Amino acid sequence: MKLLLTSGGISNTSIHDVLLDLLGKPIAESSALCIPTAIYAMRGGAAMGWRLISGKAETPLCELGWKSLGVLELTALPSIGEDFWVPTVRETDVLLVGGGDPLYLCHWMRQSGLADLLPSLRESVYVGVSGGSLVIGPHVGDDFVGWKPPAGGDRALGMVDFAMFPHLDHVDLPDNSMANAEKWAAGLSVPAYAIDDQTAIKVVDGTVDVISEGHWKLFTPGQAS
Repeated sequence: MKLLLTSGGISNTSIHDVLLDLLGKPIAESSALCIPTAIYAMRGGAAMGWRLISGKAETPLCELGWKSLGVLELTALPSIGEDFWVPTVRETDVLLVGGGDPLYLCHWMRQSGLADLLPSLRESVYVGVSGGSLVIGPHVGDDFVGWKPPAGGDRALGMVDFAMFPHLDHVDLPDNSMANAEKWAAGLSVPAYAIDDQTAIKVVDGTVDVISEGHWKLFTPGQAS
């Protein structure tokens, strides 16, 4: 699967151009499914979910002019047969995975069967925002553990071998400073990217590229600063 892992969505021209390259065709000719599940484990999640789906969130995603746009609610999938939703996912060009609690999202990706399906979607594009990006890494780190999974811990999907710290130096999130990102990364045993809302990470066939009109930093295990 082709990954575009963002902090703030399709927030600038550089990230938009990479999305087009991954799709291989215009957005107006591409089908999309929005996955809002992660946001329900946050206070005010119902309202934030509506803003995401309706294209009124601060993280541009659903409002880009898709040929078609559907909603895939992961918590509903275990109660219906796979034939109701798997063909739709396989036929869709891009999954738009909204932000929220990454461990809650991870839990429902596994419970729904989507986590097992993702690796087989070789030509599909996965666009994550914040928690929707963090879930792709091997761990999320203690700073981003809110909802507690039944098995405990901070293990995520592990589709890439690095973790992410989103919303770096965001004006409304004073805890998301570079200094705190450094402390967070020090508690991990894997490489970690701190990225602001003008930065994204593209991963195709294991090759990682950073796209940025803002600022970011890569921390490696054992790095002092």
